[in-house]
Amino acid sequence: MEHIELFFRSIFIDNMVFAVFLGMCSYLAVSKKVSTAVGLGAAVIFVLAITVPLNWLLDQYLLQPGALVWLGPEYADYDLGFLSFIMFIATIATMVQLVEIIVEKFSPSLYNSLGIFLPLIAVNCAILGGSLFMQAREIETLGLAFNYGISSGIGWFLAILAIAAIREKIRYSSVPPALRGLGITFIITGLMGIGFLSFGGMLTGGDEEEKPATKTEATIKKVDVKEEQKEEIAKNTKTIQ
Repeated sequence: MEHIELFFRSIFIDNMVFAVFLGMCSYLAVSKKVSTAVGLGAAVIFVLAITVPLNWLLDQYLLQPGALVWLGPEYADYDLGFLSFIMFIATIATMVQLVEIIVEKFSPSLYNSLGIFLPLIAVNCAILGGSLFMQAREIETLGLAFNYGISSGIGWFLAILAIAAIREKIRYSSVPPALRGLGITFIITGLMGIGFLSFGGMLTGGDEEEKPATKTEATIKKVDVKEEQKEEIAKNTKTIQ
């Protein structure tokens, strides 16, 4: 259940685009065609699925206070947390370079259509945000970190796929000249973000609420309270006497 909850929460409730507005640069620039959006979205899923677990391992066994205790008790007091940004970005840049090589090898047309935005995944704030959110939420296991990376990537993929499909259809609509291009795209993104807020109560099932007491039960409770008050008053008067 923990994996399922994290999966759906990362996609719908804590969506990278609609909840925290990360990765908006490539989201707006590469969402003119569905085919291009699918390619970039798949690359983001792959990069997040690899970098988040790797950065989790780095955080657990290298960066956290006392994480170097596996090297020996004399290293227990070391704290390398100040290297988090550098280590995370280095891991992300390595994986993005790998993705760029694979895409250029197997899909040159997609590589040409993505252009500069494919290597810019390395500085995409959604990718770095995934690792930083993983660290801030103190995800406990490697499996949960892998789950969080994939689900966050799927959430970003769904966001760019949805806006790309809408932008392809909106070309045939009579949009006012002042709103054509990024103007109507920002408005649609805001409306989609409001729509995704409705998923906020999807995983908030808590304890069952207490049933309201009936009139008879309420009157009985009131009578009991009054009797207890009378007994306390009688005891107090006896002590005074």
